[in-house]
Amino acid sequence: MNIISHPQFSAVILAGGRATRMQGLDKGLMLWQGQPLIAHVIAKLKTQVDDIVISCNRSFEDYQHYGLAVADTTPNFAGPLAGIAAALSYCQHDWVIVVACDMPCLPIDVALRLWEASNKSPLTVAHDGEHLQPLCALLHKSLLPSLEEHVKQGHAAVYKWINTQTHSIAYFDDKHAFMNINSLAELGL
Repeated sequence: MNIISHPQFSAVILAGGRATRMQGLDKGLMLWQGQPLIAHVIAKLKTQVDDIVISCNRSFEDYQHYGLAVADTTPNFAGPLAGIAAALSYCQHDWVIVVACDMPCLPIDVALRLWEASNKSPLTVAHDGEHLQPLCALLHKSLLPSLEEHVKQGHAAVYKWINTQTHSIAYFDDKHAFMNINSLAELGL
């Protein structure tokens, strides 16, 4: 039997955003198949990681019901990079899987598969077979200064930050696994 050794993982779930496509409603708390989106993501991650930090810029008390919620207080909504930076220091472990709250179909082995593809690179990003999935990644906390500097310079695009880093790609060949729910219609509302 071949047992793969891997470090312990923490997770950051990004639950912030402007919610412009959700008519101002907090996406992570919206129901999909009878549960809030955040609950689906937590269910997929909880067997893969030791701790989960939720980075949010609103509905702080609601997210506290699901675990450690960290308020992203970066002014002027600096985007997901600021959310990641705000949460990283609260993670127990050096290796952190970062996912968005609107990915309810994540693979139950996403952390391990990202690690296996990493070749110990400080950043590994999921690829669904057609597209890079920048909001599903495994990163080392040593990247925090780079994240903070990128945010400080006013850059919000995750793709641009990824392209400034040495990184690996984990191929999943399953577009459905990284399905994002971005509208009320996709929730069936």
